[in-house]
Amino acid sequence: MSARSTLVKLALGLATLVFAAAALAQQPLRQKVEYDLIAPQPTATGDRIEVIEFFWYGCPHCNNLQAPLEGWLKRKPADVELRRVPAVFRESWIPHARVYYTLEALGEVARLHQAVYRAIHVEKQSLMTPEAIGAWASRNGIEPARWHATYNSPEIDRKVEESKKHTIAYAIEGTPSLIVDGRYLTSSGMTESMPQVITILDGLITMAREKRPK
Repeated sequence: MSARSTLVKLALGLATLVFAAAALAQQPLRQKVEYDLIAPQPTATGDRIEVIEFFWYGCPHCNNLQAPLEGWLKRKPADVELRRVPAVFRESWIPHARVYYTLEALGEVARLHQAVYRAIHVEKQSLMTPEAIGAWASRNGIEPARWHATYNSPEIDRKVEESKKHTIAYAIEGTPSLIVDGRYLTSSGMTESMPQVITILDGLITMAREKRPK
């Protein structure tokens, strides 16, 4: 196959995704297709519409969502706030939940959240043991004693237990999943592409805004 033919096919594929996203944006979202209703949960963002990203650092789909989600963050409405919650389905997911909450406690999420994905999915590092995780943190400029004290702290234990409970309470069945205003759930499993996840997210935010008291 020639390079020209390859480029043409890629362009046609991209155009198809763009047209599909545009069509989805123009039609009402369908319950049980693009989103589900969950038992209403309390929100933690005050007057702002809450969006929760349930994720797992080891999930390739979560990794693939990061670029579209980061793009959305740059243009998200002022009345919307994103929160991240590491999902915990099994014990093997706990180390990555501890990584996120440790980064959060140390004020390092903005700098290193995407670096964790890169380490796992691009650099193929196995960040599954405290030793490997601590070595990664040290390479990224965090003093080892400070990292380990936080990673092993009772506060991180508490947050991991909360994540376990939230994973159940929010009816999370896979990652990535997005919860809008404690009521609407969508996930990568309900779409054909990651950009469509963002299109559905925008639609759910509009629905949530319309449901709020005027």
